[in-house]
Amino acid sequence: MTRPTVLLGMSGGVDSSVAAALLVRQGYDVRGVTLQVWEPEGDDAPVSKKWQERGCCKIGIAKFVSNRLNIPYEVIDTRQAFRQGVIDDFLRGYREGTTPNPCVRCNERVKLRHLIELAEARGIQYVATGHYVRTGQRDGQTALYRSVDVKKDQSYFLYRLRADWLPRLIFPVGGMHKTEVWREAEALGLPADELKESQEICFVSRGDYRTFIEAEMPEAKKAGAFVDREGRYLGAHDGVAFYTPGQRRGLGVATGQRLYVQEVHAATNIVVLGPEDSLARDSCQVDDLNLLDPRLFTGPIRAEVKIRHATPACLATIEPVDQTAVRIRFDQPLRAVSPGQSAVFYQEDAVLGGGIIRAD
Repeated sequence: MTRPTVLLGMSGGVDSSVAAALLVRQGYDVRGVTLQVWEPEGDDAPVSKKWQERGCCKIGIAKFVSNRLNIPYEVIDTRQAFRQGVIDDFLRGYREGTTPNPCVRCNERVKLRHLIELAEARGIQYVATGHYVRTGQRDGQTALYRSVDVKKDQSYFLYRLRADWLPRLIFPVGGMHKTEVWREAEALGLPADELKESQEICFVSRGDYRTFIEAEMPEAKKAGAFVDREGRYLGAHDGVAFYTPGQRRGLGVATGQRLYVQEVHAATNIVVLGPEDSLARDSCQVDDLNLLDPRLFTGPIRAEVKIRHATPACLATIEPVDQTAVRIRFDQPLRAVSPGQSAVFYQEDAVLGGGIIRAD
């Protein structure tokens, strides 16, 4: 009997390594692939020299795991697509005074897109990754669901997947807790001490996005004014690209009270500061929508909303503005709702979709 074929994205981390082993055990004909997305150039590159050891692409370990499991493996160069679809978008967002999320764009424009296209070109039935997320049936169609491990759930980063991709996607570790994944790795004899996790953006060293922006976009360093909400001058800043709503550190403004970034205005090169209690917002507009089930958005709906990966979801009412945008009205005001970040919508554990937060 012919085994079902699956193309597995392998990062060299513990999750995709265990995913490979699980798929082999379940009887799939597994083909491993690493998408090479980013590589620093030269000694002055604005990333750490050992980015592969903490980033999302550890090729040496992926090769080791593939050999151990006796599955074919290859590396495909997607650096140009990553530069155009993720890096350029990241820089443009900060230049325009917003706070982009490169991991969301990477999954949408590079990782999952290239895996799906490669599988289609080669006649491979399924695509799998080591993401902590699940698929399942909901109202007669395949839906995306949160992981059973709430702390590791990555659905926020995957809400921009196309609905027609979902039936062919497999997420082997999405139904597991991280502790189970580690135990599985050890039982398989995988090099657990080498299978590190990364919480950083793969192209930014030690979370220092400012150094990266200065190196990639020197023109971003352009002096402007800090002002309060009444427009009173509070001091000088280094350029709007280096500030985001809710930020307190690194402002260099002494007024006798703690001030936080409230708004960033790229057109006038002005950053508005104010007290922490002024950061709360009870609504926001969201556009650039990706709705996994558009049938739900013909009128107002109740849902949970996440405005950042690390922020708990909150209850809200989502109201259509037009065919391209919705307004979210939060049950409780939220702190530092940042234009450029994603707002992701949930009902129970199902991902309904989401979009990009815009300045009012």
